Amino acid sequence: MKTTLEEAKENNHDKLVSNLQGLLEKNYDAEKGFKNAMENADDTRLKSYLKQQAAQRARFATELDSQIHALNETPKQSGSITGTLHRTWMDVKNTFTGENAEAVLEECIRGEKASVNAYEQTLKENNFTPEVAQMLTRQASEINETLSSVKKLEDIADNWS
Repeated sequence: MKTTLEEAKENNHDKLVSNLQGLLEKNYDAEKGFKNAMENADDTRLKSYLKQQAAQRARFATELDSQIHALNETPKQSGSITGTLHRTWMDVKNTFTGENAEAVLEECIRGEKASVNAYEQTLKENNFTPEVAQMLTRQASEINETLSSVKKLEDIADNWS
């Protein structure tokens, strides 16, 4: 039989792993979302930017994967069903409305806002080790920078074609 302390440590471990898995899944979704947006973009500059963002999210996923392994757990290997459904919906929407830079960037903004919220909530609700908290804070900061730059790109998207 486990002691109360052992049980609390196990529950904390499980909660931390679950939250890291959730962020990992979000990064898989974001990476695929940026790749999907890249395929739907017409402008070569926008395609290049979206490719960079997909690579950033792949890096975040690798970092999270390493942290989950360090906790002696098996990381998830793919994104969420919700992310897959969203990308499918975007493909259908693009088929009927045509692709344009502004529409692609609007979806990126929506996704980045959701990512920032997920990171902030996860950081607020958990007691991560300083190393993990620092990594998550850095990733959230980079996502905020992406959000700001995507908003700026959306403002000038009308000049692209």
